[in-house]
Amino acid sequence: MQSDGRWALQSEPYSCYFGGSAEYLSCFAQTIGESELWAMHLALHPQANLLSVSRKRYARLSTRDNKLCMDSNIPWGMDSLITLVYLDEKYSLKTCDNRFLSNDGKLVMEHRPNTSFTLELKSGKLAFKDCEGKFLSRTGPTGTLKSGRCSRPGKGELFDLEESHPQVSRQPTKDMNYSIRLLGCVISANQDDETDMETFQMEIDKETKKCMFRTNGGNYWTLVTHGGFLSTATEAANNGKYVCTKKNGQLAAVREDEQFMLKLINRPILVLRGENGFVCHHKTSNTLDCSRSVYDIFSLLFSDGAYQIKSESYCYCFWFVSSSGLVCTDGNKPEDFFFEFVEYGRVAIKGQNSKYLRGDQGGTLMGDGLSVDASSLWEH
Repeated sequence: MQSDGRWALQSEPYSCYFGGSAEYLSCFAQTIGESELWAMHLALHPQANLLSVSRKRYARLSTRDNKLCMDSNIPWGMDSLITLVYLDEKYSLKTCDNRFLSNDGKLVMEHRPNTSFTLELKSGKLAFKDCEGKFLSRTGPTGTLKSGRCSRPGKGELFDLEESHPQVSRQPTKDMNYSIRLLGCVISANQDDETDMETFQMEIDKETKKCMFRTNGGNYWTLVTHGGFLSTATEAANNGKYVCTKKNGQLAAVREDEQFMLKLINRPILVLRGENGFVCHHKTSNTLDCSRSVYDIFSLLFSDGAYQIKSESYCYCFWFVSSSGLVCTDGNKPEDFFFEFVEYGRVAIKGQNSKYLRGDQGGTLMGDGLSVDASSLWEH
């Protein structure tokens, strides 16, 4: 790794360097030149939770202190969402309210040199080096994330990026004023506010594709003998019945016709990646590409069970599906899309025309998919 964060790739048996041009790649260079330097992209999805390796605490946006604090035992809610933004061959850390972390610990709206960090790898962990050669670390009694004094990363400057599972609140469709809440070990649907107690983490099993719900205390929902739900299990179970609400607000699994509305809590901003790459604006039109190595960040707005997607870098206009099936980004009014969490880490998105968003062979995002398949599943 070079001082500017770029990598040189050397053949172990031949000691030559891998490089070349856009038209021709080779591995014959004996020394490192400009054509042998590579900017490396992280393979994981850029929206994640940030964990301090030494303190075992997660990053959290503190709106009161106007800082990112490494003080959370569990990554919960939108405040724990960190989005990595790749600009000018460096990474920036963006909070859920679209602010960048600067090396002095302040959160700013605009991208600046002191919000850009070079990634370094050490023992499989990440370190973030700022424009002055110092590394991000957890500092002070509140665990503020900012650059410290170290010019070499120690354990205190190392971080892990962990997958950010979707976290939701659930509301019975018969009474939209109430949301489901954890009261002790009992799960009830009689609350009219949304806090961490009304937020549950969705975890979809990769093989069975069944969904488990975890509370902020680390326990799972489980079905007990009287048909109610408790949050004392370490793994989920069900009896094939649908969840419904009793008159006292408690949840039960005894009826076949109850419906709940899910509200996605921890994705106020959204990055989508399909089977061929990321979703971003087309350079010369109002459509979207879905096979790019770079990505755009979109705002996600909840509206009565549906979602509206806003393009922040395109005049703050809304997504819509045109009459020809193209997904366009310059809508003057919001159009509803519906999210279906059908697989681990992936969502299917259905438009008002009851068709799914999919990537076509040319890398264009279309709204004409008839079913859910690999082309219509999106990592989020």
